[in-house]
Amino acid sequence: MKVYTEIIFEKGSTSNELLLAALFEAGIEGVEEADEELKAFIPSDELNHEELNRISDQFGVKFITKIIQPVNWNEQWESGFEPVIVNNFAAIRASFHAPVENVLHEIIITPKMSFGTGHHATTYLMLEEVQQLEMKNKMVVDFGTGTGILAILAEKCGAASIIAIDNDDWSMENAAENSKNNSCTRIKLVKDEVPPATGSFDVILANINKNVILANLSLLKNLLAPGGMLLLSGLLAEDATEIEEACTLQGLHSLQKRVRNNWLCLRISN
Repeated sequence: MKVYTEIIFEKGSTSNELLLAALFEAGIEGVEEADEELKAFIPSDELNHEELNRISDQFGVKFITKIIQPVNWNEQWESGFEPVIVNNFAAIRASFHAPVENVLHEIIITPKMSFGTGHHATTYLMLEEVQQLEMKNKMVVDFGTGTGILAILAEKCGAASIIAIDNDDWSMENAAENSKNNSCTRIKLVKDEVPPATGSFDVILANINKNVILANLSLLKNLLAPGGMLLLSGLLAEDATEIEEACTLQGLHSLQKRVRNNWLCLRISN
């Protein structure tokens, strides 16, 4: 199991969203926000101290770090993890919560040190977008699956096959456990840095970050079946123009734009 470093920032006058974007580009895997501080988490062997100091200087925020040894994350999350409800479409809850009534789909998550429980705006936006799509019998890729929420939701919505990709061992373990707990049988988990080299997919989900999306956009475009839908998030609202221009160069066009707490989700088609 990985050893993680917790980076605790004092909240300053700078834009919290811009600080978060810089941290995600630097490789952090999750955050917790409080009134007076922001906590970021990264595998200790991936922490670049020079980059962290650069971000601290850029945004004028002080920080401290501490090592987090592997613990029972389910117990840790049980004290503060509340269900996430997206309209009457989907609810994400832990096994220790009571069932959520009056939603079409319930997803049961066992939170570990992997992120994507629906609490972050980008995951919530992706869930809202999936609600707008016809998923029945579709071929789906979830690029950067994390906890597996989007892949699980795709199966619950009737997708025929889902390839769920992540480059992190802990995410793979957590996504496998969550898939099993939700009785999923059509999700194939793949540990990789990139999307599949070949294939034709009706829906591609990519909730990662701007740099990874731009680096893989050409490949994602080639994987998209005619009339297929590409959902992109992990982006800030101010990234919209850059991403849409890059999509235009690939022969893709934007159909829908959603913003929540200055985070962006785009629905793209060919």
